[in-house]
Amino acid sequence: MDSVQIILCVVAFFAGFVDAIVGGGGLIQTPAGLILLPKNSVAQVIGSLKIPSFSGTFFATITFLKRVKIPFLRFFAFSITAFIASYTGSFCLTKISNAFMKPVILLVLIGVAIYTFTKKDFGQQAKKENVIFPLYKGLLICLVLGFYDGFIGPGAGSLLVIAFITWLGFDFLQANAHAKVVNLATNLGSIVLFTLKGAILWSIAVPMAICNAIGGIIGSKMAIAKGNKFIRTVFLFVIIATLCRLGFDVFLH
Repeated sequence: MDSVQIILCVVAFFAGFVDAIVGGGGLIQTPAGLILLPKNSVAQVIGSLKIPSFSGTFFATITFLKRVKIPFLRFFAFSITAFIASYTGSFCLTKISNAFMKPVILLVLIGVAIYTFTKKDFGQQAKKENVIFPLYKGLLICLVLGFYDGFIGPGAGSLLVIAFITWLGFDFLQANAHAKVVNLATNLGSIVLFTLKGAILWSIAVPMAICNAIGGIIGSKMAIAKGNKFIRTVFLFVIIATLCRLGFDVFLH
């Protein structure tokens, strides 16, 4: 294993740790991959990074589902919708540029950051003891943000958490568990597309996947142990980091 692979593995561990707590691991992993693998195409880098993202999310999902129970019908419907949407988004990414959407997402995230910072009880408890909502609302979230994850990517996990809290009335812990299930499906959708196109560097992807999974396991256990306040703090940090990343892309890159 050369020095680039070692650095990417360390990055993958921290990405898995952060992603398990509140999403946004791609903000750590993606820039590092693009910087350290300059001779490879963007499609190869992004496609390869979907493997560690999937592995970390997989083990984090298992940990969360031990604490938060999701009905099978909801689990299945969310997963299928997110998979199809993400596959479609990744396909579009291979055909057209996603740059025009970044200013819009930047404005949305600024609003989210301000709202979360000023509203101290945001996501601290579920609106109902047993959250009941029309299934179509959840499916619409999976459809829109599943496509977003495949097409654009940065901050998709955080946006899922926001959507589940604001539109479905979840607390941070419930929103995180559902976001992990959806993220698992979106990653898988992108992996299938990039695998079919032969764009995955397995010698890079597999070691990173192991490290990302370890980070995901540790991060998810910490999130469950420390609860909603801790998740809210990390959430704000990730949102600000997402704003910086997208701001750089929009104004300086």
